[in-house]
Formats: sequence, structure tokens, C-alpha cells
Amino acid sequence: MSDNDKKLASVRAQINALDSEIQQLISTRARLAFQVAQSKGAQSSAVGYYRPEREAQVLRGVLERNEGPLSDSEMLRLFREIMSACLAQQEPMKIAYLGPEGTFTQQAVHRHFGHSVLAAGQATIEDVFAQVQGEEADFGVVPIENSTQGVVTHTLDRFIDADLKICGEVELRIHHNLLTHSQSLSTLDRVYAHQQSFSQCKGWLQRNLPGVELIAVSSNAEAARRVRNAPEAAAIAGLSAAEVYGLPALFTDIEDQKDNTTRFLVIGRELFAPSGNDKSTLLLAGDEGPGLLHALLAPLAASGINMTRIESRPSPGGKWEYVFFIDVDGHAAEEPLASALATMNQLGGKCRLLGSYPYAVLARLPGETTD
Repeated sequence: MSDNDKKLASVRAQINALDSEIQQLISTRARLAFQVAQSKGAQSSAVGYYRPEREAQVLRGVLERNEGPLSDSEMLRLFREIMSACLAQQEPMKIAYLGPEGTFTQQAVHRHFGHSVLAAGQATIEDVFAQVQGEEADFGVVPIENSTQGVVTHTLDRFIDADLKICGEVELRIHHNLLTHSQSLSTLDRVYAHQQSFSQCKGWLQRNLPGVELIAVSSNAEAARRVRNAPEAAAIAGLSAAEVYGLPALFTDIEDQKDNTTRFLVIGRELFAPSGNDKSTLLLAGDEGPGLLHALLAPLAASGINMTRIESRPSPGGKWEYVFFIDVDGHAAEEPLASALATMNQLGGKCRLLGSYPYAVLARLPGETTD
């Protein structure tokens, strides 16, 4: 045996030993997770002891400890799956999402909960809310805004009447691909996609497929489904849809903005404890004349609370009446937000807490630090 062969055999022996140790440690972690579940009493499913604030803290620790060579995104993915599998030892959680299978929202489910859940695609955002409200699903995942196309108004409007809470958020880089069995653009006569995807790929389509018919459908997964047996057509969709429907990608990453990102919300039926790096979403409304919105926001400014987003939507209460959705830094159970909310609730308008939840844990870009 040559020196190189001996060196290789030694390295492989070390890898085998580490694999055995890693497997034993994962098994120990799973047993400890089961003990945590038992300490909380008998539960029929993982939702009874699921704690998003705890998971966020664990993932932040993963980022802080990571020194490579695996990227932050890979390390986060590995630990999410370990936590997901440990949580699902008795019965996996049921997660409703805007479907069908192969959508970006399904990717967001797996990004946040891992693959050890039962993910059920729904036809509409309203259906996702109904599944969670009716306790058919433990949590739901719905899109809320895109970095280039703005807010998803259907999601905001559902919060006006729904008695649900925001329990988390997911940020997902959106890469669009041209999926087709065709070998050439010249043979294509139509392209299917969700209308937002057409908007996000407008420049590429104008340069590469001028004059080709663009047909909007309910989702990119639906677009892929229609194209799987039509070689003269193409779909704009993610690679997960390509895998589900057996479609090759003729071109990848055709979105006009390379930092194209969609934010998703995790909805549930209860509020959770602070994680140490949280945000809160509030719904504000009122009918007591001019200056009410300013008065409602004044306690936030007086407390030095940072407001990161505000959106207005027509109120179902009457013509030219509006409700406002705002995001602020902090958790409702902690100061200074707790006191500011108490002051806001004493004013004439309506201030409803939609949720306090961890900021999305994001992988660092190359060269970034956690400082």
C-alpha cells in the first residue's frame, strides 16, 4: 500500500469514527427532546411543545459558531432538519400552505419547519387561514411581501377578521427558471406563470421571448403542471416544481433582480415568548377624526421604538375608511414595547397585536460577520 493509500485510509477511518459519534449525539439529542416533550405533559402532537423562540435561539447559535468550511446556509439547513426530526418523534406537525406542491411557499415551509412535518397545500390564502382557524392544521405559511412587487394584499386583508397570530417569518430568495421539454426558445409559442413571476421576469422575457403568449395561472406549480406534457410551452417556476413535474430547466435564474426575495408569515393560534431578537406586527384603526393615526403612533416614537413598515388597507367598515398594519422592533411582552402598547390601547382607536415573533434567521453573505 502506497503512502497516499495509507493516508487516505487513515482519513476515511477518522470520518467513520466521526460519523458514528455524530449519529450517537443526534440520538442523544432526540432522547432529550423527547424528555422535554414528556415534561410538558401528554401531547397528541409536536405543536404542544413547539417553541419558535427556542428554535430561533438555537439557529442564531449555529451562525455564531460556524467557522466553515460549510456555508451558513448549509449549517442552518442541517440543524433545522435535526430539530424537525426530533420534534416529530410522536406525531409530526400539520402545516397548511399556499399550494399546490412545488410552490415557493412550500419551500418556505421546509425552510422554517424542516421536512419532518405534514405539509398540506391549499388552493387559496383564505383556505390556509381556515385550516389553522379550524384546527385542521397546527400552523400555516402564506406570502406577505416581495422585495420587487410589494405587499400581498390578500394576506393582509385576512388578518382584519381572522383571530390568528403571526408566529414567525421566513425570507426566501426567489430564483425563477424557464422549465420546458423544448430544446430551443424558437419552438415555444406560450409561457405559463403566476402574474407576479411574469412581472419579476419582465425584462428577460422581453429580450428573449418577444411576442410569445404569456398566460397567467394561479401558481407557478400550476404552470409547471400544464407544461409537463406540452413541449411547445414553457413555465416559469422554481427548481422544486421542476423536480415535482419532471421538467428540465432550459434557463435558470431569469429574474430581473438578482436579490429578488419574498417574505412569508407563519400563522398560528397563540403568541409565543420572546427570543431575544423579535419584531411585532400591529393592526391600527379608528374613526375619531383627523390625527388619530398620529396619536396612535406617538407612544412608539416617545419610547424610541423603531417602526420598520407601514401598510394601509381599505376597512370593511365603510367607504374611505382604512386600517393600518405596522411592524416594529421588539416583543409585546418586553419593554419598551409593552408600555407603549398599554398607552396605545388607552386611546380612542383600535390597536390589535397580530403577533410578536423572531426575526428570520438568515445566513450571512460571504465576508459578513455576526457583529
